[in-house]
Amino acid sequence: MLHSTKGQTRPWKAARGLAKALTVLAVVAGAGPVQAQAPGNWPDRPIRVVVPFAPGGMTDSVGRLSAEWLSRSLGQPAPVENRSGANGAIAAEAVARSAPDGYTLFTASASQMVMLPALTRLSFNPATDFAPVSIVASNPMVIAVSSALNVTTLEEFVALAKSRPGQLDYSSAGNGSSTHLAMALLMQRAGIDMQHVTYRGGAPAMQALLAGEVAAYFGNPSDMIPHLQGGRIRVLAVAGAERLASLPDVPTVAESGYPGFRAETWNGIAAPAGTPAPIVNRMAAALGNACADSQFRASLERLGTTPVCSTPEAFAEAMRRDAPLWQEAVRVSGAKLD
Repeated sequence: MLHSTKGQTRPWKAARGLAKALTVLAVVAGAGPVQAQAPGNWPDRPIRVVVPFAPGGMTDSVGRLSAEWLSRSLGQPAPVENRSGANGAIAAEAVARSAPDGYTLFTASASQMVMLPALTRLSFNPATDFAPVSIVASNPMVIAVSSALNVTTLEEFVALAKSRPGQLDYSSAGNGSSTHLAMALLMQRAGIDMQHVTYRGGAPAMQALLAGEVAAYFGNPSDMIPHLQGGRIRVLAVAGAERLASLPDVPTVAESGYPGFRAETWNGIAAPAGTPAPIVNRMAAALGNACADSQFRASLERLGTTPVCSTPEAFAEAMRRDAPLWQEAVRVSGAKLD
Protein backbone atom coordinates (compact mmCIF):
# COMPACT_ATOMS: atom_id res chain seq x y z
CA MET A 1 0.00 0.00 0.00
CA LEU A 2 1.18 3.47 -0.76
CA HIS A 3 1.10 6.09 1.92
CA SER A 4 2.22 9.66 2.33
CA THR A 5 4.59 11.01 4.90
CA LYS A 6 2.58 14.24 4.81
CA GLY A 7 -0.94 14.97 5.97
CA GLN A 8 -3.61 12.61 7.11
CA THR A 9 -5.83 9.91 5.68
CA ARG A 10 -9.55 9.69 5.99
CA PRO A 11 -11.45 6.39 5.58
CA TRP A 12 -13.85 5.56 4.04
CA LYS A 13 -9.88 13.55 -14.42
CA ALA A 14 -6.80 20.94 -23.44
CA ALA A 15 -3.29 20.18 -23.43
CA ARG A 16 -2.92 21.49 -26.92
CA GLY A 17 0.79 21.91 -26.32
CA LEU A 18 1.23 18.19 -25.85
CA ALA A 19 -0.94 17.51 -28.86
CA LYS A 20 1.18 19.87 -30.98
CA ALA A 21 4.42 18.35 -29.74
CA LEU A 22 3.23 14.85 -30.50
CA THR A 23 2.05 15.94 -33.94
CA VAL A 24 5.51 17.33 -34.68
CA LEU A 25 7.05 14.06 -33.58
CA ALA A 26 4.63 12.20 -35.82
CA VAL A 27 5.79 14.25 -38.79
CA VAL A 28 9.43 13.71 -37.91
CA ALA A 29 8.83 9.98 -37.57
CA GLY A 30 7.46 9.89 -41.10
CA ALA A 31 4.46 8.16 -42.57
CA GLY A 32 6.32 5.32 -44.33
CA PRO A 33 6.38 2.68 -41.57
CA VAL A 34 2.71 3.25 -40.71
CA GLN A 35 1.78 2.17 -44.22
CA ALA A 36 3.30 -1.28 -43.75
CA GLN A 37 0.89 -4.21 -43.96
CA ALA A 38 0.20 -6.56 -41.05
CA PRO A 39 1.37 -10.14 -41.62
CA GLY A 40 -1.00 -12.88 -42.68
CA ASN A 41 -4.70 -12.21 -42.27
CA TRP A 42 -4.47 -10.35 -38.95
CA PRO A 43 -6.86 -9.69 -37.40
CA ASP A 44 -8.99 -12.78 -37.91
CA ARG A 45 -10.55 -12.90 -34.44
CA PRO A 46 -11.57 -10.50 -31.63
CA ILE A 47 -9.00 -8.14 -30.10
CA ARG A 48 -9.17 -7.84 -26.33
CA VAL A 49 -8.66 -4.33 -24.90
CA VAL A 50 -7.74 -4.36 -21.21
CA VAL A 51 -8.54 -1.31 -19.08
CA PRO A 52 -6.63 -1.12 -15.77
CA PHE A 53 -9.40 0.64 -13.81
CA ALA A 54 -13.08 0.19 -13.06
CA PRO A 55 -15.68 1.40 -15.58
CA GLY A 56 -16.54 5.08 -15.73
CA GLY A 57 -13.28 7.00 -15.43
CA MET A 58 -11.18 8.81 -18.03
CA THR A 59 -9.01 5.78 -18.84
CA ASP A 60 -12.06 3.58 -19.26
CA SER A 61 -13.84 6.14 -21.45
CA VAL A 62 -10.84 6.66 -23.76
CA GLY A 63 -10.26 2.91 -23.88
CA ARG A 64 -13.83 2.22 -24.94
CA LEU A 65 -13.78 4.91 -27.61
CA SER A 66 -10.49 3.51 -28.93
CA ALA A 67 -11.77 -0.07 -28.87
CA GLU A 68 -14.91 0.91 -30.77
CA TRP A 69 -12.85 2.72 -33.43
CA LEU A 70 -10.39 -0.17 -33.80
CA SER A 71 -13.25 -2.63 -34.14
CA ARG A 72 -14.82 -0.52 -36.89
CA SER A 73 -11.50 0.04 -38.66
CA LEU A 74 -10.12 -3.48 -38.43
CA GLY A 75 -13.35 -5.41 -38.90
CA GLN A 76 -13.20 -7.47 -35.72
CA PRO A 77 -14.89 -7.12 -32.31
CA ALA A 78 -12.75 -5.39 -29.68
CA PRO A 79 -14.32 -6.22 -26.31
CA VAL A 80 -13.19 -4.19 -23.30
CA GLU A 81 -12.10 -5.96 -20.14
CA ASN A 82 -11.88 -3.93 -16.94
CA ARG A 83 -9.23 -5.36 -14.66
CA SER A 84 -8.56 -3.04 -11.74
CA GLY A 85 -6.19 -3.27 -8.80
CA ALA A 86 -2.80 -2.07 -7.58
CA ASN A 87 -3.09 1.30 -9.34
CA GLY A 88 -3.35 -0.49 -12.67
CA ALA A 89 -0.30 -2.70 -12.19
CA ILE A 90 -2.30 -5.93 -12.23
CA ALA A 91 -3.75 -5.27 -15.68
CA ALA A 92 -0.45 -3.89 -16.99
CA GLU A 93 1.47 -7.00 -15.95
CA ALA A 94 -1.17 -9.29 -17.43
CA VAL A 95 -0.96 -7.57 -20.81
CA ALA A 96 2.84 -7.37 -20.72
CA ARG A 97 2.94 -11.14 -20.24
CA SER A 98 0.39 -11.82 -22.99
CA ALA A 99 1.28 -13.24 -26.38
CA PRO A 100 2.66 -10.48 -28.65
CA ASP A 101 0.27 -11.31 -31.46
CA GLY A 102 -1.89 -8.18 -31.66
CA TYR A 103 -4.89 -9.75 -29.95
CA THR A 104 -4.37 -8.28 -26.47
CA LEU A 105 -4.04 -4.52 -26.01
CA PHE A 106 -3.57 -2.27 -22.99
CA THR A 107 -5.41 0.99 -22.40
CA ALA A 108 -2.25 2.66 -21.17
CA SER A 109 -2.20 5.80 -19.09
CA ALA A 110 0.57 7.93 -17.70
CA SER A 111 -0.24 6.41 -14.32
CA GLN A 112 1.07 2.97 -15.24
CA MET A 113 3.66 3.96 -17.84
CA VAL A 114 5.56 6.72 -16.02
CA MET A 115 4.17 7.26 -12.50
CA LEU A 116 4.15 3.74 -11.06
CA PRO A 117 7.82 3.09 -11.89
CA ALA A 118 8.67 6.17 -9.80
CA LEU A 119 6.55 4.96 -6.89
CA THR A 120 7.37 1.29 -6.51
CA ARG A 121 9.31 -1.66 -7.84
CA LEU A 122 7.28 -3.40 -10.51
CA SER A 123 7.37 -6.92 -11.90
CA PHE A 124 7.40 -5.41 -15.39
CA ASN A 125 9.16 -2.49 -17.07
CA PRO A 126 6.80 -0.19 -19.01
CA ALA A 127 9.70 1.06 -21.14
CA THR A 128 10.72 -2.39 -22.35
CA ASP A 129 7.74 -4.70 -21.84
CA PHE A 130 5.31 -2.76 -24.04
CA ALA A 131 5.17 -1.71 -27.68
CA PRO A 132 3.65 1.80 -27.72
CA VAL A 133 0.89 2.16 -30.33
CA SER A 134 -0.71 5.59 -29.93
CA ILE A 135 -1.46 8.25 -27.36
CA VAL A 136 -5.11 8.87 -28.13
CA ALA A 137 -5.73 11.85 -25.85
CA SER A 138 -3.95 14.11 -23.38
CA ASN A 139 -5.48 15.34 -20.16
CA PRO A 140 -4.28 18.56 -18.59
CA MET A 141 -5.27 18.53 -14.95
CA VAL A 142 -7.14 21.42 -13.33
CA ILE A 143 -7.23 22.77 -9.80
CA ALA A 144 -10.60 23.54 -8.26
CA VAL A 145 -11.56 24.94 -4.87
CA SER A 146 -14.66 25.16 -2.77
CA SER A 147 -16.62 28.33 -3.48
CA ALA A 148 -16.86 28.80 0.26
CA LEU A 149 -13.25 29.97 0.24
CA ASN A 150 -14.26 33.15 -1.66
CA VAL A 151 -11.17 33.08 -3.90
CA THR A 152 -11.39 33.56 -7.66
CA THR A 153 -7.78 33.11 -8.82
CA LEU A 154 -4.89 30.79 -8.13
CA GLU A 155 -2.92 33.76 -6.76
CA GLU A 156 -5.66 34.42 -4.18
CA PHE A 157 -5.79 30.77 -3.22
CA VAL A 158 -2.04 30.58 -2.71
CA ALA A 159 -2.16 33.74 -0.59
CA LEU A 160 -4.93 32.22 1.54
CA ALA A 161 -3.02 28.98 2.00
CA LYS A 162 0.10 30.90 3.01
CA SER A 163 -1.89 32.80 5.62
CA ARG A 164 -3.22 29.53 7.07
CA PRO A 165 -0.30 27.07 6.87
CA GLY A 166 -1.34 23.48 7.42
CA GLN A 167 -4.98 24.41 7.97
CA LEU A 168 -6.46 23.77 4.51
CA ASP A 169 -7.20 20.26 3.28
CA TYR A 170 -7.06 18.86 -0.24
CA SER A 171 -8.51 15.58 -1.46
CA SER A 172 -6.94 13.02 -3.75
CA ALA A 173 -7.90 9.76 -5.41
CA GLY A 174 -5.30 7.97 -3.30
CA ASN A 175 -1.69 8.20 -2.22
CA GLY A 176 0.59 8.28 -5.23
CA SER A 177 -2.27 9.06 -7.61
CA SER A 178 -1.89 11.83 -10.18
CA THR A 179 -4.33 13.92 -8.12
CA HIS A 180 -2.01 13.62 -5.12
CA LEU A 181 1.24 14.15 -7.02
CA ALA A 182 0.01 17.20 -8.96
CA MET A 183 -1.03 19.02 -5.79
CA ALA A 184 2.17 18.07 -4.02
CA LEU A 185 4.13 19.54 -6.92
CA LEU A 186 2.10 22.75 -6.85
CA MET A 187 2.55 23.11 -3.09
CA GLN A 188 6.29 22.74 -3.50
CA ARG A 189 6.42 25.34 -6.31
CA ALA A 190 4.10 27.79 -4.51
CA GLY A 191 5.62 27.31 -1.07
CA ILE A 192 2.40 26.35 0.69
CA ASP A 193 1.47 23.61 3.12
CA MET A 194 -1.90 21.81 3.11
CA GLN A 195 -3.19 18.60 4.62
CA HIS A 196 -3.60 15.61 2.30
CA VAL A 197 -6.87 13.67 2.64
CA THR A 198 -7.08 10.46 0.63
CA TYR A 199 -10.20 8.85 -0.80
CA ARG A 200 -10.85 5.64 -2.67
CA GLY A 201 -10.86 7.09 -6.17
CA GLY A 202 -11.56 10.30 -8.04
CA ALA A 203 -15.34 10.23 -7.59
CA PRO A 204 -15.33 10.34 -3.77
CA ALA A 205 -12.45 12.84 -3.80
CA MET A 206 -14.58 15.09 -6.01
CA GLN A 207 -17.60 14.59 -3.79
CA ALA A 208 -15.56 15.70 -0.80
CA LEU A 209 -14.84 18.99 -2.56
CA LEU A 210 -18.48 19.44 -3.54
CA ALA A 211 -19.55 18.79 0.05
CA GLY A 212 -17.07 21.32 1.40
CA GLU A 213 -15.17 18.67 3.33
CA VAL A 214 -11.92 19.82 1.71
CA ALA A 215 -10.74 23.14 0.31
CA ALA A 216 -9.22 21.97 -2.99
CA TYR A 217 -8.83 19.12 -5.48
CA PHE A 218 -6.39 18.80 -8.40
CA GLY A 219 -8.16 16.51 -10.85
CA ASN A 220 -9.28 15.87 -14.40
CA PRO A 221 -11.52 18.38 -16.21
CA SER A 222 -14.17 15.71 -16.65
CA ASP A 223 -14.47 15.58 -12.86
CA MET A 224 -15.10 19.33 -12.63
CA ILE A 225 -17.06 20.48 -15.69
CA PRO A 226 -20.40 18.78 -14.83
CA HIS A 227 -20.47 20.55 -11.46
CA LEU A 228 -19.53 24.10 -12.42
CA GLN A 229 -23.06 25.37 -12.91
CA GLY A 230 -24.00 24.34 -9.38
CA GLY A 231 -21.84 27.09 -7.93
CA ARG A 232 -20.25 24.95 -5.23
CA ILE A 233 -16.79 24.84 -6.80
CA ARG A 234 -14.59 27.14 -8.86
CA VAL A 235 -11.86 26.03 -11.29
CA LEU A 236 -8.84 28.28 -10.80
CA ALA A 237 -6.24 27.08 -13.30
CA VAL A 238 -5.36 24.51 -15.97
CA ALA A 239 -2.03 22.70 -15.66
CA GLY A 240 -1.40 22.40 -19.40
CA ALA A 241 0.61 24.40 -21.91
CA GLU A 242 -2.51 26.21 -23.13
CA ARG A 243 -6.04 26.90 -21.97
CA LEU A 244 -8.72 24.29 -22.46
CA ALA A 245 -11.28 24.73 -25.23
CA SER A 246 -13.92 23.57 -22.75
CA LEU A 247 -12.76 26.15 -20.15
CA PRO A 248 -11.59 29.08 -22.28
CA ASP A 249 -11.78 31.65 -19.48
CA VAL A 250 -9.67 29.63 -17.05
CA PRO A 251 -5.95 30.57 -17.18
CA THR A 252 -3.10 28.10 -17.07
CA VAL A 253 -1.03 27.64 -13.93
CA ALA A 254 1.88 29.15 -15.88
CA GLU A 255 -0.20 32.24 -16.65
CA SER A 256 -1.05 32.47 -12.97
CA GLY A 257 2.51 33.00 -11.84
CA TYR A 258 4.27 29.62 -12.13
CA PRO A 259 6.07 29.52 -15.51
CA GLY A 260 6.73 26.04 -16.85
CA PHE A 261 4.38 24.31 -14.42
CA ARG A 262 2.76 21.31 -16.03
CA ALA A 263 0.66 18.46 -14.71
CA GLU A 264 -1.02 16.49 -17.43
CA THR A 265 -1.66 12.84 -18.08
CA TRP A 266 -2.50 10.94 -21.22
CA ASN A 267 -4.31 7.82 -22.35
CA GLY A 268 -3.57 5.57 -25.27
CA ILE A 269 -3.10 2.05 -26.56
CA ALA A 270 -0.08 -0.21 -26.09
CA ALA A 271 0.65 -3.82 -26.99
CA PRO A 272 3.00 -6.39 -25.47
CA ALA A 273 6.64 -5.94 -26.46
CA GLY A 274 7.52 -8.06 -29.46
CA THR A 275 4.24 -7.44 -31.25
CA PRO A 276 5.19 -7.33 -34.95
CA ALA A 277 5.83 -3.79 -36.15
CA PRO A 278 3.39 -4.10 -39.09
CA ILE A 279 0.59 -4.90 -36.63
CA VAL A 280 1.56 -2.02 -34.33
CA ASN A 281 1.74 0.34 -37.27
CA ARG A 282 -1.59 -0.76 -38.69
CA MET A 283 -3.27 -0.09 -35.34
CA ALA A 284 -1.50 3.26 -35.05
CA ALA A 285 -2.66 4.21 -38.55
CA ALA A 286 -6.24 3.31 -37.64
CA LEU A 287 -6.12 5.41 -34.49
CA GLY A 288 -4.40 8.22 -36.39
CA ASN A 289 -7.47 8.38 -38.61
CA ALA A 290 -9.70 8.58 -35.53
CA CYS A 291 -8.66 12.11 -34.65
CA ALA A 292 -9.62 13.22 -38.18
CA ASP A 293 -13.17 12.08 -37.48
CA SER A 294 -15.36 14.89 -36.10
CA GLN A 295 -17.51 12.59 -33.98
CA PHE A 296 -14.53 10.85 -32.42
CA ARG A 297 -12.89 14.21 -31.63
CA ALA A 298 -16.13 15.55 -30.17
CA SER A 299 -16.47 12.49 -27.94
CA LEU A 300 -12.98 13.08 -26.52
CA GLU A 301 -13.54 16.81 -26.10
CA ARG A 302 -16.75 16.18 -24.16
CA LEU A 303 -14.59 14.34 -21.66
CA GLY A 304 -12.45 17.47 -21.28
CA THR A 305 -9.49 15.86 -23.00
CA THR A 306 -7.52 16.80 -26.11
CA PRO A 307 -7.41 14.50 -29.18
CA VAL A 308 -3.84 13.49 -30.06
CA CYS A 309 -3.71 10.14 -31.93
CA SER A 310 0.08 9.98 -32.05
CA THR A 311 2.54 7.65 -33.71
CA PRO A 312 4.27 4.88 -31.75
CA GLU A 313 7.49 6.92 -31.83
CA ALA A 314 5.76 9.94 -30.29
CA PHE A 315 4.24 7.73 -27.59
CA ALA A 316 7.69 6.44 -26.63
CA GLU A 317 9.08 9.99 -26.59
CA ALA A 318 6.27 11.17 -24.29
CA MET A 319 7.21 8.44 -21.82
CA ARG A 320 10.85 9.54 -21.85
CA ARG A 321 9.91 13.20 -21.48
CA ASP A 322 7.38 12.82 -18.66
CA ALA A 323 9.28 10.40 -16.43
CA PRO A 324 11.49 13.09 -14.77
CA LEU A 325 8.45 15.30 -14.04
CA TRP A 326 6.61 12.62 -12.14
CA GLN A 327 9.76 11.41 -10.44
CA GLU A 328 10.09 14.91 -9.00
CA ALA A 329 6.43 14.90 -7.97
CA VAL A 330 6.86 11.58 -6.17
CA ARG A 331 9.92 12.91 -4.37
CA VAL A 332 8.21 16.08 -3.09
CA SER A 333 4.99 14.24 -2.20
CA GLY A 334 6.65 11.81 0.18
CA ALA A 335 4.64 8.92 -1.26
CA LYS A 336 6.29 5.57 -0.65
CA LEU A 337 5.65 1.89 0.03
CA ASP A 338 4.93 0.42 3.46
